[in-house]
Amino acid sequence: MHTRTLGQGLEVSAIGLGCMGMSQSYGPNPGSRDDMIGVLRSALDLGVTFFDTAEVYGPHVNEELVGEALAPVRDHAVIATKFGWDIQGGASVGLDSRPEQIRRVAEASLARLRTDVIDLFYQHRVDPAVPIEDVAGTVGELVAEGKVRHFGLSEASAATIRRAHAVFPVTALQSEYSLWTRDPETEVLPTLTELGIGFVPFSPLGKGFLTGTVDAATSFADDDIRRRVPRFQRENLAANNALVEHVTALASARGATPGQVALAWLLAQHPSIAPIPGTRRTERIRENAEATTVALSADDLHDLDGLARRVGVSGDRYNPQMMAYVDREG
Repeated sequence: MHTRTLGQGLEVSAIGLGCMGMSQSYGPNPGSRDDMIGVLRSALDLGVTFFDTAEVYGPHVNEELVGEALAPVRDHAVIATKFGWDIQGGASVGLDSRPEQIRRVAEASLARLRTDVIDLFYQHRVDPAVPIEDVAGTVGELVAEGKVRHFGLSEASAATIRRAHAVFPVTALQSEYSLWTRDPETEVLPTLTELGIGFVPFSPLGKGFLTGTVDAATSFADDDIRRRVPRFQRENLAANNALVEHVTALASARGATPGQVALAWLLAQHPSIAPIPGTRRTERIRENAEATTVALSADDLHDLDGLARRVGVSGDRYNPQMMAYVDREG
């Protein structure tokens, strides 16, 4: 596995592992807890060193799972987790990035992750009620205390990134980015490049769509997040099929899978991009890791760069309730 360097010199595997789906959001997990521990440890065997979790996943149970799996091999893993939600009665009821809450979450996450330090601590969503300067300052204090190594933001606008970075260096931004979600390209990516901040795309495979395994006939369980995403409504999936058909054809010509082409395209966008596709299967981790060996030509990249514009993308990436938590104003 190749490695990538995010901001502030943080080195991670070029392909990370998003762990959320092992505990929530994608329907019933077919494996047991022991199975998922085995999958997490197999990722390290395949060269994946970058693991992404959050207190809100479960809530809490995903951090506990990651902590148990990686405790025996902690020195070989980079663990990212997140703060920023008000969790009550086993569910998030809004945002909360007050300094005292950040500190409470850090202590609880350290315990659940069975570690003395969090490698990368993201604000999960920008809290408009708390100045970002206060957030950055609080995480900076946690770094000084040795409880956190690096500060990250998620779904933050370019203006917010600049304000945070002026107080304490931001190591990475995590936002949705893929062949069919290109929002960061206009303002966010140029800002990250200018400031030397790494980029960690989540849902780099379009929540499974870009693997070619989802189509208009696919049905989703009641607790699958895609039931609430407009882009995954049946009529939109049918319209978006042209995009994945094109990726599939290119993948076939290159001896790769559609998912590998989608990841290889992301890796080619900038040397400090490290996607975190999620999965519950070791064989899919292996497939994703091998995306680092897929060679796309300049013509391939040019073709893929314009794909979404040519064929169009039908449906929003979030519903209005989810979109309300995305920082677009700064």
